[in-house]
Amino acid sequence: MKITQNIWSEKKGWKSSELNAESQLVLGFGKREIFEQKDVHAEVKKLYPNAHILMGSSSGEILDTEVTDNTVVITAVTFEKTQIKCFSIDTQNKDSNAVGKELASLFPKENLKHVFVLSEGSTINGTALLEGLNGVFGKNITITGGLAGDGAQFQKTVVGLDANPTSFQVGAIGMYGDALTVGYGSFGGWEPFGAERLVTKSENNVLYELDGKPALELYKTYLGEKASELPASALLFPLSVINESNASLSLTRTILTIDEEKQSMTFAGDIPQGSKVKLMKSNHTKLVEGAETATENCQKMMHNKSTSLAILVSCVGRKLVLGQRVEEEVEAVKEVLGSQAGIVGFYSYGELAPVMFEGDCYLHNQTMTVTLLHE
Repeated sequence: MKITQNIWSEKKGWKSSELNAESQLVLGFGKREIFEQKDVHAEVKKLYPNAHILMGSSSGEILDTEVTDNTVVITAVTFEKTQIKCFSIDTQNKDSNAVGKELASLFPKENLKHVFVLSEGSTINGTALLEGLNGVFGKNITITGGLAGDGAQFQKTVVGLDANPTSFQVGAIGMYGDALTVGYGSFGGWEPFGAERLVTKSENNVLYELDGKPALELYKTYLGEKASELPASALLFPLSVINESNASLSLTRTILTIDEEKQSMTFAGDIPQGSKVKLMKSNHTKLVEGAETATENCQKMMHNKSTSLAILVSCVGRKLVLGQRVEEEVEAVKEVLGSQAGIVGFYSYGELAPVMFEGDCYLHNQTMTVTLLHE
């Protein structure tokens, strides 16, 4: 496996204009407005004419140990033995579970080893999407990926496969063959605090009541003066959906939108009625340690094989908490992997990965999720 990387900025354009006709795959992440203002796909296609190109909007771009805004970062991959197949579908006005089933059914299953998914992140129910994907792929085909971001604006997200990114798209890359080794890991570094609350009314990913009280009203009491900054300020205080039988399967959930009239909150994934939840908080040190732990878990799955490419999907909430120190979590990943690994990624509205050594993929929020590839 060989990789080449490039970055576009308004002042400098593309860092390199070198043509590479051998690459079969390009992954790209960038600011939504750039995709809307220019045909990025056409420019990337000129650089990599024979590659499938999967790109999406982000809440910050990652290239090596640098985190940028207002850029587009791309990584082109040349596989020696691994075969790839890529598909995308429109999500508009479709049930998210059905979207997952439809997308997964497009892939031939023989010799399929891993699937990387990039979905729009504004309207999709990530939990339902994965239920559809998992139901078709089963436990032997691993899935990782993320939900596209839109800074802290929460207006809309865009994704494109072999086309310039647009709204209501989900794309996926299937990787085939035994030559590929894949590692994955996901870890947060957030700590629950305050009283445990019972979800007394919810519907899928919409939360209406906690302990019989309007959910949004109760949540605002925790936020205090930051309540006026919702939904962005909710990224600082996500919810933990508690798995009482297995703490390692407890999932963190982030708010996408709020409804003042209904006093409800819509999350990136499901908040099951009858479940128990707690608010969470974190600090710089624990978030950086979480990124390190996620990478170490990945390496355990790689059986000491070197890493050619690391794809990082980290939550926009982590970026907001870390602030100017955000590159520290990427540097922590690099320190674990060593200098030989190429790193690309983005800050997201949701991260997709199995729990360590579990078969099914889950939607995570507020985590650093790492996918390692080696051929």
